[in-house]
Amino acid sequence: MFMKQTDLIQLLEQIAPPEIAADFDDGRIGLIIDLLYEKNREINKIAVALDVTTDVLLKAAAFEADLLICHHTPLFHPIMKIPESLSKKLQIIFDNSISVYAMHTNYDNADGGINTVLADIFNLKDRIKTDFGIIGTIEPIAADDFAKTVSEKLNAPLIYAGSNRIQKIMICGGSCLNRHALLIAQEHQVDAFLSSELKHSDVLRERGDMTVIDAGHYATENPGMKVLAARLKKEIGDKADVLFIDDDPKLKTI
Repeated sequence: MFMKQTDLIQLLEQIAPPEIAADFDDGRIGLIIDLLYEKNREINKIAVALDVTTDVLLKAAAFEADLLICHHTPLFHPIMKIPESLSKKLQIIFDNSISVYAMHTNYDNADGGINTVLADIFNLKDRIKTDFGIIGTIEPIAADDFAKTVSEKLNAPLIYAGSNRIQKIMICGGSCLNRHALLIAQEHQVDAFLSSELKHSDVLRERGDMTVIDAGHYATENPGMKVLAARLKKEIGDKADVLFIDDDPKLKTI
């Protein structure tokens, strides 16, 4: 029971073509850490997670994973020295021969990817893609009630601003609640924008009458990685084992 490395990478690139990634992801998509050594090395076990944390790596090592597929690469910025936190991760990676494959904005943008899964969770209709996620409609609902629905469906605490009635929604997994994306949402006259990492200054300047909901980076992206793991299990079949690793930071509210 195994899968060739070249066949697995071909499948991943069919799911999320590297060329649809944002320009800033140049060099950050694909095999970020390649310990497979041979192009036709056998892949027996695959781990999938949103982030490459120490806990994720320890679980991947216990699973004896040959490859960890992540959304956020552990090496995003150029480095001049290796801090202790990164050293620990790299030691686990090297000691256990775990290669790391990153699917970032290409998987955000892909059909069936991060944003599509988020849109599916809320049953968005009449969908259109934008530079920042997907816009669609739901049955009209009060802002307070929609915020509760988001919290329940994503199983996450959130913050929001707005009291209007909501029907047209813009969703974007990850850190999309920025000034540029808010302006796009305003241009499309959406009633609500769901994403994460909202800044106070942007709320004051760009929200207008729109409800903005910050449900957290992890909660808005992790569902897409769960779906990816399930899709790989289905498409790979008995050629390799696939394990999804949940590593929710579980931010607390008081």
